[in-house]
Order: sequence, then structure tokens, then C-alpha cells
Amino acid sequence: MEAAERREPPTRVRHGVVGFLLALVAVAYLDRVCIATAAPAMRAELGLSDAGMGLVFSAFTFAYALFEVPSGWMADRFGARITLTRIVVWWSLMTAATGMAVGFASLLAVRLLFGLGEAGTFPSMARVYARWLPGAERGRMFGLAIMTGAFAGAVTQPLVVVLLTVTTWRHTFALFGMVGLVWAVAWWRWFRDDPAEHPGTNEAECALLRAGGAESRERRALPWRRMLASRTLLALCTMYAGAIYGWYFYLTWLPTYLLRARGFDLAHAGALAALPLLAIGVGVLAGGWASDALARRLGARAGRRIPGLVGFPLAAAAIAGAIGTDVPLHAALFLAAAAGLAALGVAPAWAVCLEIGGVNSGVVSGAMNTFGNLGGAASPIVVGLSLERWHSWEAPLWSVAACYLVAALAWLAIDPRRLID
Repeated sequence: MEAAERREPPTRVRHGVVGFLLALVAVAYLDRVCIATAAPAMRAELGLSDAGMGLVFSAFTFAYALFEVPSGWMADRFGARITLTRIVVWWSLMTAATGMAVGFASLLAVRLLFGLGEAGTFPSMARVYARWLPGAERGRMFGLAIMTGAFAGAVTQPLVVVLLTVTTWRHTFALFGMVGLVWAVAWWRWFRDDPAEHPGTNEAECALLRAGGAESRERRALPWRRMLASRTLLALCTMYAGAIYGWYFYLTWLPTYLLRARGFDLAHAGALAALPLLAIGVGVLAGGWASDALARRLGARAGRRIPGLVGFPLAAAAIAGAIGTDVPLHAALFLAAAAGLAALGVAPAWAVCLEIGGVNSGVVSGAMNTFGNLGGAASPIVVGLSLERWHSWEAPLWSVAACYLVAALAWLAIDPRRLID
């Protein structure tokens, strides 16, 4: 028998790794989105103002942003196995603790701690993808992961509505907190940072990963000077801030907007608030797949740019349509379209972080996500202040459109060929 005929086919442990990360993102968005749908009940019981609720929404995102780079460094330095286990255990406990809040101060403190602990989730995933996936698959795998999170968030909206009819918002948070603990135990027992150390992989799968460009080098000292001087990284940070500014409107204030500004009841608002998250899921998957395909045909520079350059301007136009229409259902549909179109530029950005970051992809992607979440933290505050001072929904929606246009311009300066590592 020839040697080629005796060669063992590659195992598929990498597919299991992807499955674990999809479950991780689903649980993350389950816990994040829960508070948006529960917000009206929480405001009524705790006596929170619109501005106060805006600060509560932003507390998580602000703390999350500040600790993205340190957590990304931890994933690069110590591995994603221990980093993600720590992250998920922490956020599960903080999800349950959200249901124990007794007023504005305690709720704000819990959400700050929640964000601090969950920071680093996506940079840690980037580290896993860098070790466990060939380079040609990363765009669509990031798209698939974020799509899973968006779909989980979409399911969460009506699920919380149903739970609120049979139990309290406090018990709902406790139930959701238990889900992450199950994931963390399973992850710690099964995953290994190095594919060669996993008991389920064979040499053929390890060789397949190496041939596909999976990262296998030892981590070196962080090139801080080159990171700070990187035009591509600066543009990625600017672009992602604009993208996530809009994203967090859908994750936080959209159910309230549909209830108060457009006159829907709670059941219909919960269902319609899920539409932008479904659209985001489709958009990120389409954007990741398109960027991989276009990068192969046109080169990395053009291929990674096109989804964002097309999607963000169209998303801004859809926001304008939502503002201009007097038909409540049309407004909800325009916002869903805007969310999906803007999402086209998200997954390619994560692929670019892996391409320019190399062994430091956790820190590089953490830097981008820091600025993205600073944009996300600003969004709920802008809405809350606009409602408190001017009783206006139009001003924050126009700010979303403006951020989308800034994100489109930033893509013009992004070049994945300019490596930091």
C-alpha cells in the first residue's frame, strides 16, 4: 500500500472549537440583551429616570471597553482557555447579581463589574481563531460567530417578554446567569490552547492548520510603538466606534423607542426589537463571507474594504428613512435594514485584526473593540440625555446615521497588508 493511501485524514476538532465559540457568543448576547427588554419593568420598580437608565446601559459598555486591551493581553500571554473560563464565570455571576439590585447605585455598580469581567471575550476568540483556523476561513467564521450572538439576542427579546409574564425580572436574570456557568465548566475540561496538545487532534489536522496560515509562533514583546503608529489600526478603531455606536442603540433603547415613540405594545415591541438583531446576524455573516471571497479574487486590501464601504452609507440612508416616515411599522423595518447593512463591515474588521496583529492579535483586536465599545457606551447616554432635555428621538437617530458615514470613510484608510507584527 502506498504511503499516501495509508495517510490518516485530518480530524475535525477545529469544528468543535468553532461550535464552543458560537455557544459562547450566544450566551453573551443572551445576558447582554436581557436588560434592554426588562428595562421598562426595572425603571418602574427602581424609580429610574431616562438619563439614569442611559447611564446604567452605558456602565457595562464603558467598563467593557476599558478592560478590552488588558484582557486581550491576558489571552495572548496565558491562553484563551483560562481567560475565557474566567470571563464567563464572572459575567454569569454578575448577570445573576443584576437581579439583586435595589436602586440606581447598586444597579450601576453591578453593571460596571459586569462589563469589567466580560471584557476580552472577542479578543480571546480572536486568539483562538488565530491558532485553530486557516486564514482563508476567518472572515466568515467571525461573521458566523457574531451572527449567532445577534440571533441569540433576537430570541432573547421575546423570551424575556414571556418570562416577565410568568416571573419577575429579578428571577429572569438569575436564570440566565446559570447558563454561562455550564459553558465555562465544559470549556475548561475540553479545550486546549495549542491544537497539538488536544487529545482529539492528529498530525494531519495540525499540518492542515499550519498550511492554512494558523498562528504557531511564540508570543513576543508587544510592539507598542508600531501599534500606536499604525494608520490601519487607528482607522479600525474609528470605524468600529461608529459601527458599535449604532449597534448599542438596538441593544439598549430600541424596545423603549418602539413603545413610547411608535406606540407599540410590549409584545409587538419585543418582536420588532428582534428584527435588527436578526438583520445584524445576516449582515455579519454576509460581510464575512463576502470579504473572504473578495480578498481571494481582488486581494486583501480591496476585498476586506468593500463590504463596509457599501454597507455603512446605505445604513445611514435607512436611518434617515426611519426618521422621515410616519408609519410605525415602516420605521421598525428601516431600523432593521440599517442594522443589517451596517453589519456588513463588522466581520471583515476582525479578520483584518488577525492579519495585521499576528501573535499579538488579542491585543490588536482588543484595541479595536475598546474604541468600538466606547462608541457603544456613548450611544445610550446620548439617547437618555436627548429624552431628558429635549424629549427628542430624532437627534440620537441622526447621530447614528452620522457615525455610519464616519465608519465608511474610515474603511478607506484600512489596509490589511500593513502588518504590525
